Amino acid sequence: MRSRAAIMWKTGQPWIVEEVDLDPPQAREVLVRLAASGLCHSDDHARTGDMPMALPVVGGHEGAGVVEEVGPGVSAVQPGDHVVLSFIPSCGRCAACATGHQNLCDLGQFLMTGKMIADGGHRVHVRDTTASTMSLLGTFSEYAVVHETSVVKIDDDIPLEIAALVGCGVTTGWGSAVHVGQVRPGETVVVVGAGGLGISAVQGARLAGAEQVIAVDPVAFKREAALKLGASEAVASMAEAQPLVADRTRGRMAEVAILTVGVAHGDMIGPLLALVGKNGRAVITAVTPHHEHTAELPLMEFTLYQKQLLGNTFGGANPHADIPKLLRLYQRGLLDLDSMITSRYSLDQINDGYADLLAGRNIRGLIVHER
Repeated sequence: MRSRAAIMWKTGQPWIVEEVDLDPPQAREVLVRLAASGLCHSDDHARTGDMPMALPVVGGHEGAGVVEEVGPGVSAVQPGDHVVLSFIPSCGRCAACATGHQNLCDLGQFLMTGKMIADGGHRVHVRDTTASTMSLLGTFSEYAVVHETSVVKIDDDIPLEIAALVGCGVTTGWGSAVHVGQVRPGETVVVVGAGGLGISAVQGARLAGAEQVIAVDPVAFKREAALKLGASEAVASMAEAQPLVADRTRGRMAEVAILTVGVAHGDMIGPLLALVGKNGRAVITAVTPHHEHTAELPLMEFTLYQKQLLGNTFGGANPHADIPKLLRLYQRGLLDLDSMITSRYSLDQINDGYADLLAGRNIRGLIVHER
């Protein structure tokens, strides 16, 4: 079948929207008609080359839609089901999944290749060649063929535009606080970076019972959004946050600090660790350019103060459990997802959407696939 999709042909070039040919779903694959797709910074990392990706690639890894067709052997969903596409597949059987780490499923080995799990091939054809798909999804397209393990069924009464957000950003940010940071009632949390991930971390920390949530972002608009969505205070930099945290905690510093900036660099890690006190947890929830390998760390503080530096993939979440859970919290008014959508774009406006993201004008931009 034919579909319109946004394709990245070469590093450093803009997205190009054009028609592609899409193969039908094979064994354990699902054809989804996309309703909406979030504009996540990770797709821009593919454009800049910070995150290696097999090119050409159909972008997009944060989406929701309706199942149109299923291939042989599919049992999880059927045509007509509303679904969120999880940017990490979860098989439920590998060692990671069996020990409760579905975010680290062994099927993740295929993510950067863009090749289908079933046969190592491609389902997208364009300009007499094949194209990979971002995170095995490619949600910057009207239709996508994805593996069954990347599909999470949701209730039909949840707006698909809202549901798209939990396919990556909301779940990752929320889980940074709840699962990885293990925020407990009464603790102080600092969230560095108040975009889609950061605002989700702020809301996660609030729901976990944090007494104080301090947001850090150089953009005033984002600081204001953080205050509206659960932060108790907001400042422009980590340098400004350090004396504030010391004052608010009587010198103990925060229990958790979460890095959710658009691009992480090694020189950010030391200041992040300085924001937490004894037994403090510093969580890295941001992509660093793949060629950067160094960071300056106060190593003695790991020994004397038992500080922890924690990595994070998909917020430590189980997508098949946590995605429905977050949407239930939304339905009950406990998680504000509507306010996170700053702007909506057509597929043809994708480069405008990313220009707004990079300029700090969006908490979350959303591509709405018109019908």
